[in-house]
Amino acid sequence: MKIRFLGSDSQGGGCPTLYELESGEIVVQGQKLTDPEALAGVRDVLDGEEFVVVPRELLDHHWAPKR
Repeated sequence: MKIRFLGSDSQGGGCPTLYELESGEIVVQGQKLTDPEALAGVRDVLDGEEFVVVPRELLDHHWAPKR
């Protein structure tokens, strides 16, 4: 499956970064959420799922796909 770089707010090519798969799904590169209090509040977590912290500004940029 092909992946396309959409954009990033980071300096030096790190994260957070948004990508789009050819299926139209969005992939997020970012810091893994590790805060125990925050993780205690998530629900219905399936095997293999992770949580990534994304600055709101990144999603507000023109890189985030519009429907």
